[in-house]
Amino acid sequence: MKLRNTLLAGVAVLAMGAAGASAKEMTFAFQGDANSMDPYNLNETFTLGYLGNVYEGLVRRGADLSTEPALAESWEIVEPTRWRFHLRKGVKFHDGRDFTADDVVFSAERVRGEGSDLKTRLAGVTDIIKVDDYTVDFVTEAPNPILHFEWSTWGIMSKGWAEENGALTAQSATGDVENFATRNTNGTGPFKVVSREADVQTVAEVNPDWWDNGAKEHNLTKVTLKPIGSDATRVAALLSGQVDMAYPIPVQDMDRVDGNSGTSMLVGPELRTIFLGMDQHRDELLYSNVKGKNPFKDLRVRQAFYHAIDANLIKQKVMRGLSEPSPLMVAPGINGGNQDDFERLAYDPDKAKALLAEAGYPDGFEVGMDCPNDRYVNDEAICLAVTSMLARVGVKVNLLAQPKALYFKKVLAPSLDTSFYLLGWTPGSFDSWNVLFNLHGCYNEETGNGKFNLGRYCNEKVDGLTAQILSETDAAKRSEMIRQAWKITTDEVAHIPLHQQALAWGVRSGVNVKQRADNQFAWRHVTID
Repeated sequence: MKLRNTLLAGVAVLAMGAAGASAKEMTFAFQGDANSMDPYNLNETFTLGYLGNVYEGLVRRGADLSTEPALAESWEIVEPTRWRFHLRKGVKFHDGRDFTADDVVFSAERVRGEGSDLKTRLAGVTDIIKVDDYTVDFVTEAPNPILHFEWSTWGIMSKGWAEENGALTAQSATGDVENFATRNTNGTGPFKVVSREADVQTVAEVNPDWWDNGAKEHNLTKVTLKPIGSDATRVAALLSGQVDMAYPIPVQDMDRVDGNSGTSMLVGPELRTIFLGMDQHRDELLYSNVKGKNPFKDLRVRQAFYHAIDANLIKQKVMRGLSEPSPLMVAPGINGGNQDDFERLAYDPDKAKALLAEAGYPDGFEVGMDCPNDRYVNDEAICLAVTSMLARVGVKVNLLAQPKALYFKKVLAPSLDTSFYLLGWTPGSFDSWNVLFNLHGCYNEETGNGKFNLGRYCNEKVDGLTAQILSETDAAKRSEMIRQAWKITTDEVAHIPLHQQALAWGVRSGVNVKQRADNQFAWRHVTID
């Protein structure tokens, strides 16, 4: 089974057929649950993807990831720093309320407000103006050619519903306080949630009043999510017919799923990059035996960690060939992800030891590591491999692997409760600016710069280039700025990129799905024979 080289150029399709007229129900399993039903709770692919079937943005992404009109029928740039969006008329929220410009303005305020994990969706926006009931202007501080590129995961909420139910602010992913939107939904999308048992099952039914039903592709009437954390149990549920679709399928089980008479594998490349981050900000690490200083502030230590890690061995032994070691923090299919200009630091444990000795750690040191165990393909196994590799150069890693709900609550806390961590990132805009701004920017709470830069790497020159990249409209100039920014961040080992993982979906025969390279499961493309 080989990983295809195509990314944005196409979309993997399994047994596509015409949508049938009969009612069909689908049950699918994922390795974890959606973190919350609040659409602004967590900037995480599965949560965003699940809620993308319920809530809709002004734009949406097609199966090939092209941008399509959604709640906005059209848009235009009326001034260099003013975009105008013409809203779709006749759209209803699930509770029957009309969708209008008031909901867009409210959603803009809420997504940038307290508790939201999606504040960067409106990065650089200085004003949102209601022109009339179906026209909204977005004013930016500088020209922004990619303003709406991430808006497919900015779901618009009903202002009236949020006001009536006390859900004016987002539920924070790092807190314990819930609001009505935590377990209840009211979107405009093709499906509406009818029951929610966190970590057990969530049931959605088709929205008979969806504005796009006239052109709908799917024939589903009901969709049930069953989170199954155990790989073996998840695969068994698929093979036995308890679920119609399951993902991810562990690489060691792919042949079994493909060889089973009633199931098939759908494998393709993903735009997500898996990487390691290091606390480069604190004067003393939270979790280390080194006192009075922070080893990660020394470039030689970061280089030593990089040289100690054998990404090719991880590909071979942990990922069983279904990953591509990466020199960059973005995949080749991302704009600005030209990897030909960059190389990974070579696996060289002897050089790693020498660099540690030069930095004053001839015997290595201890450090704590945070890792999810139900979020990415073989995430805990990757962390165990990294732990073993670092041990060979004298670094003792104390690994804390835990479910993503606990992991994200810890590492995303305002205190940034981590010293060394594994994370994955898919830029929702499919553009390098997203990764430079979110993962490499000098942290600024007000602007959202560096919001997910958990190690607080900071280089003002990179920030300057990132700001220019956002507003530059000349493609050639913009590409050169992106290359310059990547050159700086890779030379400084801002992070340690590991690989782009493969998508691995298992489906029951007769279930026809489209696999997107961003790993979002859009039910509107599903048909059941």
